[in-house]
Amino acid sequence: MTSQPQFADASKSFHSGRYTDALTILNRLLDHSKDVKTYGLLARTFLALGFREDAARAYKLAAELGGTRADEYNTEALKLFYELGQDDEALSLGLPLLKQAQQDPDLAFIIASLFLKRGESEGLRAFLSVLSTSTNSRHNSLAFMLLTGSPENASDREAVANMLARMPKSIILIMAHLVNQREVNAYFEQERLQPQLERMVAKDPKHILRVEAPFYNLTWLADEALNKLAGYRADAYPADLPQKRRSAPHVWGDKIRIGYLSSDFWSPHATMKLFSAVLESHDPARFDVTLFCYTEPAYLEKDTRRGLWGRIVSVRDMTDAQAAEAIRAQNIDILIELKGHTRGGRAAILNHSAAPVQVAWLGFPGSTVNTDLDYVIGDHSVLPDKAKPHYWEKFCRLPESYQPNNPHQPLAQPDMFTRADAELPPDAFVFASFNATRKISIATINLWIRILKATPGSVLWLMVKTPEAEANITRKLQAGGIERKRFVFTKMVGHEAHLSRIVLADLGLDTFPYNGHTTTSEQLWAGLPVLTMKGTHFASRVSESLLNAIGLPETIAENEDDYFRRAVDLYNDRQTVAEYSERLHQNRFRMPLFDAERFCRHLESAYEMMAKRARTGQPPDHIDVPALPARTTDFRS
Repeated sequence: MTSQPQFADASKSFHSGRYTDALTILNRLLDHSKDVKTYGLLARTFLALGFREDAARAYKLAAELGGTRADEYNTEALKLFYELGQDDEALSLGLPLLKQAQQDPDLAFIIASLFLKRGESEGLRAFLSVLSTSTNSRHNSLAFMLLTGSPENASDREAVANMLARMPKSIILIMAHLVNQREVNAYFEQERLQPQLERMVAKDPKHILRVEAPFYNLTWLADEALNKLAGYRADAYPADLPQKRRSAPHVWGDKIRIGYLSSDFWSPHATMKLFSAVLESHDPARFDVTLFCYTEPAYLEKDTRRGLWGRIVSVRDMTDAQAAEAIRAQNIDILIELKGHTRGGRAAILNHSAAPVQVAWLGFPGSTVNTDLDYVIGDHSVLPDKAKPHYWEKFCRLPESYQPNNPHQPLAQPDMFTRADAELPPDAFVFASFNATRKISIATINLWIRILKATPGSVLWLMVKTPEAEANITRKLQAGGIERKRFVFTKMVGHEAHLSRIVLADLGLDTFPYNGHTTTSEQLWAGLPVLTMKGTHFASRVSESLLNAIGLPETIAENEDDYFRRAVDLYNDRQTVAEYSERLHQNRFRMPLFDAERFCRHLESAYEMMAKRARTGQPPDHIDVPALPARTTDFRS
């Protein structure tokens, strides 16, 4: 038991500010009475005298004795040890407080910071909510660090919204929040914030856009002059790096050594759905192909086609510098970067001089900012002459379409599904979109509402991934005056089933400013005409490229009003729709879009033209690859 008179004297001295007297009394008291109250007062006395480490140890001893205030004393000890830089002591006290920390932002901040200093982050997202709702900006900054960077993550979306409510003018939070809201089609929130973002960009584009991720910038800003600024860093690599890389000694061989760099080297990925047939068509007498792969192992376990794609070198567990060294060790002549600024990309490997010629292609539909590149591969649709000033790279334009496609994929089976299976009305005109719903911009859905109002016998058929997106799209369409029975949602299915259900629709409606890429190709392969609109940056010109390559330019609109007019005209003229569909079937194995062998020959010509310039010491310049003679028969023969 505490000696009440001595403890009372110590307490009286403490509250009177006579801390030395209090400490003297407490030390005598501890000779015969070591209890929670005594250690608690001792800790406060040490703290008042500036003896913070002694205070921390006294709080720890008080906590070890238990009682109703044990967690409180443990917390105080932890905070002091953390401030003193005694991380191991602090963390040992924090482990029993993990649950409590989910409600205490100060505690959460300390524990999360300690784990992050040790390079450990697992489980820390449990603190995301409490840190994001704190009024302390340091807590908010740590919450931002704990975000996954994935707009699909509901916890991320909630945390960013929490922080934006506190800091409504933060451009970083506005951009992050809008990315998240586009992911789940939260149109009313987009309409609230998008004008504010656009005003900021108009006022100071360099300052505002430097904090945005280049990929997400393409989804709403279709101005190539501004896209070039998104995420730009002048110090991403030294200004003289490209010239040093190109002039470094290099031994060229009889064959051109091509390297492809990506994390998408697994068959079901959209990139390989497009690219695999071309990769398997390379001429081994003229080209030596190596894949530099950082694909996650989980995607490779059951993939049986990788053996057809060439030599594979894993760089997944290497640093960027080590990966570049591994590429140089293979004496690669031309390195093709297939990811750009898409999720998981490691374009920075190229900033370590991996090859004498470095090229961007396929994965990122724009200029790959902050990356030492010589060329970007495109075509005359996606990379018109007027776009040249807005790219860091020189253009290498293929003669037909920049996007390869696989002619060996399954054909649509018209009898696999009925409209009843898809819950579609039997006689309605079905407008369809199978693009990721994040691509359905405000402008796109508003235009679709106009079309639906003008075509009373039609329905809109949409593929959605999440209930939240479905609810938000429903809310927007109904607010626009579209009855619930006029739109139908469907889920993702396997590739062959997806191709077969496409034929239930009458007309595909493309999105803007970010078009369908693989999804447009799939619709054209299945025989579904796709209505698109001429765009103003790479991502908004892709479907135009694909439609030209399959021989259906009639469904490329000039602008929104023309898109609306053509949609309504086709609704009223099913015979023309049927003729377009028949043309797609006739052109599928004759026109360039799905001719992988022809595409490969054009791509190889591009590589030879790049290599010729590099061999002779010429700097990169714009290249237009000439077209082979047009085919007049089925290319499968």
